[in-house]
Amino acid sequence: MTADAAPRPTLGDRRPRLSGAARRRVALFIRVFALGALAAWSLATPGFLSPLSIISLLNAVSFIGCVAVGMTFITLTGNIMSLCLGVTLSAAALVFLSSLALGIIGALAVALLFGIAVTAAQGALVGYFRANPILVSIAALALITGISELVTGGQRIYPAAAGFELFRGRLGGLPVPALIFFAAVAIGEIVLQGTRFGRAMRMVGSNWRAAELVGIRTERVVAGAYALAGAFAGLSGVLLAARYGSGDMELGAGYDYSAIAAVLVGGTAIQGGQGSVLRTMIGVTVIAAVQVVLLLRGFDEQLQYLVTGLIVLGVIMLHTIGERE
Repeated sequence: MTADAAPRPTLGDRRPRLSGAARRRVALFIRVFALGALAAWSLATPGFLSPLSIISLLNAVSFIGCVAVGMTFITLTGNIMSLCLGVTLSAAALVFLSSLALGIIGALAVALLFGIAVTAAQGALVGYFRANPILVSIAALALITGISELVTGGQRIYPAAAGFELFRGRLGGLPVPALIFFAAVAIGEIVLQGTRFGRAMRMVGSNWRAAELVGIRTERVVAGAYALAGAFAGLSGVLLAARYGSGDMELGAGYDYSAIAAVLVGGTAIQGGQGSVLRTMIGVTVIAAVQVVLLLRGFDEQLQYLVTGLIVLGVIMLHTIGERE
C-alpha cells in the first residue's frame, strides 16, 4: 500500500445515514401517524363522544393542564422538570379548604400564594446556587409531604366553609374548570410571547451563559419561572378540592407525571429554549384523551401510568431522532 493510497472504507463508513432534515421528516410522520391512530382509537371507543365523556375529558384536560402550563415554564428555562408539582397541588388544595372562612377570593389567594412561595424557594436554589433541579424537587417533595402529613395527622381535610361550589358549575355549557384552564393557557402564552420575561425564559433555556452576557439576570428568571409554576399548580389544587369537596396528600398523585408527558408530547424541548403553552395544551389533550379512552375500556389506573410512561419514552426517542446530528 502506497503512502498516498486512500484507506478502504469500513462497513460502518458505508452505512447509509439520514440527513438531519430527513430525520425530522421521519419524526414528524411518526407523530402524525400516532395522532391519527389515537383519534381513530378514541372514536372507535363506545361512549367516547357522549356528553358525559366529553365533560370528563374537559375536566381531565383542566386539572392536568393547569399543572402542565406551569411545568412548561420550568422546562423552557432548561431545568428539565419538577417532580413535586403534584404534592404542591395537594398541599395547596388543603390550604384552600382550610382557608374558606376567609371567603372564596381570600382562600383562592392564600392557596395561590402558597404554591408560589413553595416553588419560588426551589427556583431560588436552582437559579442562585445552581442546584440540581431534579434533586431539589425530590427534596421538596419529601419536605412538603412530611410537613403536610404532620400538620394534618394524615387525615382528610374538609371545607372550613361553603362557597367553593362556584368551581363546580358550568357556564355556557362548559365546565368552569375548563374555562379557567383556557384562561390559564391564554395568560401563559401572553407571558411567553408578549413579555420580556417570557423571552428571557427561552434565552436562559437555550444558553444561560449567553443570556448572562447580554445582561439577563438568569437566577431571577429561573426563580420567576418556578413561581409561575407554583401558581398554576395551586390553581389546579383549588379546582380539584372544589370538585371532590375534600382533600388529602393523595389528591395530586400522578399529576406531575401526566404534566411532564403533556409538555413533552406538545413538543417543548426537554433541554429547554423551545416550546409554548399552546403546544402544551395539545399535549394535555392527547394525554387526557388516552386516560379517558382507557377508563371507558375498563382499564385500571396502573395501566394508565404504564401507558403514560410509554408515551413519554416514545416522545423522548422521537426528539432524539429529530434532533440528533
